[in-house]
Amino acid sequence: MTSSSTIPFLVIIFSFLSPIDITLAVRNSRHVTCGTVLKLQNVDYNVRLHSHDVKYGTGSGQQSVTATELQEDVNSHWAVKAATGKHCERGEPVKCGDTIRLHHSVTNKNLHSHHFQSPLSGNQEISAYGDEHGQGDTGDHWVLICSGDSWLRSNPVRFQHKDTNMYLGVSGRTFGRPINGQMEVVGVPNPYSGTEWVAAEGLFIHPTEKDSGPRVHTEL
Repeated sequence: MTSSSTIPFLVIIFSFLSPIDITLAVRNSRHVTCGTVLKLQNVDYNVRLHSHDVKYGTGSGQQSVTATELQEDVNSHWAVKAATGKHCERGEPVKCGDTIRLHHSVTNKNLHSHHFQSPLSGNQEISAYGDEHGQGDTGDHWVLICSGDSWLRSNPVRFQHKDTNMYLGVSGRTFGRPINGQMEVVGVPNPYSGTEWVAAEGLFIHPTEKDSGPRVHTEL
């Protein structure tokens, strides 16, 4: 048992350690890292990037990508991965200027774009693409545009399509059936309205945990 005389001493020690531990935990949870599974919330329209096994009736005919107001929908989960043929260390912070893929967790396809028109606004179509193994092509590559050194969860970022230079955005137009109420996601040439995204809920892998097993910070 601990004697009564040592209790004040232990309290003093923990009073110093706790703020350090809390500060470290906060610092480690600030970054979006490779392997993170997250939802991306559009800053201007307050909707989350979304996909589902519904194909476009026009354009490419590929799996549609939309944006939804629903916070809890599992079809809004995207995994942050390296470009095709590249490797990023699990838990490594994603740096501004990196080329990444956003992999749709439910349907195993990648966020994709190409020279097709979007169905509602006539901007560039955004789709989800890939084979049964989740492999696509260079149309799955997005350059992370952000300020500073790396992607911070609290900071808005933009995604610029590597092949076409278009920015991932929301047009503000809304679909009817069968995806009634969901907004059109598009590629646009200028990084203005509707092109900023922020990390919302997710399964965030801390940089310090990349070599120590599956510990994560979860806000699903």
